[in-house]
Amino acid sequence: MPLVPNEAEALVAFVGAGPGDPELLTIKAQRLIAHADVIIYADSLVSPEVCASARPDAAIYGSSTLTLEAIMAIMLDAVAQGRRVVRLQSGDPSLYGAIYEQMAILDQHGVPYIIVPGISSAFAAAALLGAELTVPDVAQTVILTRYAGRIPVPERESLHALATHGATLCIFLSITRVHQVVQELLAGGYAPETPVAVVYRATWPDQMIIRSTIATLAPDVRRARISRQALILVGWALAPDTIAQSAHSYRSHLYRPDYTHLFRRGHSNSAIDATLVQPNVDSDISLPTSTTAADDHDS
Repeated sequence: MPLVPNEAEALVAFVGAGPGDPELLTIKAQRLIAHADVIIYADSLVSPEVCASARPDAAIYGSSTLTLEAIMAIMLDAVAQGRRVVRLQSGDPSLYGAIYEQMAILDQHGVPYIIVPGISSAFAAAALLGAELTVPDVAQTVILTRYAGRIPVPERESLHALATHGATLCIFLSITRVHQVVQELLAGGYAPETPVAVVYRATWPDQMIIRSTIATLAPDVRRARISRQALILVGWALAPDTIAQSAHSYRSHLYRPDYTHLFRRGHSNSAIDATLVQPNVDSDISLPTSTTAADDHDS
């Protein structure tokens, strides 16, 4: 398999271009763009400003009007000439990036490639909403999915089936079927008052945010005239009152004063708890021999 561990060996790089704002490109992505001989970017979803650091002599192609065959012909022709190719994907390449079919062809031709992650619109949308998608005691699971429209999804992954989990949902590519989305969410068990947010073109200059509920989602979307490039987020983790209380009612176990882990001994004494607001950087806390490992991302 021509997937290689480092860029020095790669002739093609699948690069996540992020959600829209060019400043959200990774440093690695910027460097690869600056050194590429050929750039193929999803021009219907990726800002042309993302290519601003490209060399003046770089060949740049928009992929919105191209077929897979045309894209791969450009790639393979460039590689045959010893030129390095950057394939810019919107968001993160691993989510609805259609890279599997491109990698399969590169595999067939023995062309080495790498994949460089980018910021998904799901996480850009969460940032714009000021939301943690995994609030302790509210939601600890995030499901990234889409509604089955012109292109089907496996039956076991129907929106109705996924809704039964009551998790935080990030629904891609489904804004034009918002009425069906609402029906599936209700049928799966979400209450009509469940918080919903729609984020249109996250991090672009014309971004738009709609806060709604499942019951009012369809008319709210219709009034906003949103019909593309929008993400639907569903779940109680989005409720402003939930977020406001998270430091108290829904706080993480990891940072609780009484929680013991590898780097800190827990204390249940309220007087000790209060001192944790102003930590003493000179203190030397001896740790117990039997501890639970800590993970900064563990709630």
